Amino acid sequence: MLSSETQMETLVSALPYVEIILSILLIVGIVLQQRGATLGGAFGGDNFSSTFYKRRGAEKLLFNMTIVVAVLLVLASIANLLLSSGL
Repeated sequence: MLSSETQMETLVSALPYVEIILSILLIVGIVLQQRGATLGGAFGGDNFSSTFYKRRGAEKLLFNMTIVVAVLLVLASIANLLLSSGL
């Protein structure tokens, strides 16, 4: 069985890779949600063809999963900061 110190070192060395994977998943999730966005809309321009609607099905699942991945990324970053600084 691994000692507590060895387990902590393993966790600290694995956290950057977890952060990279979560950040890639977050980018993919956000890009997949950008549908029908124009360059003018990206810079705050008016897009009269856009309307508000309720998310359903796969789109709602993707939206919720993006939120979960973002929260996990923040938690992993905080854990990495605290564990690498020795607190």
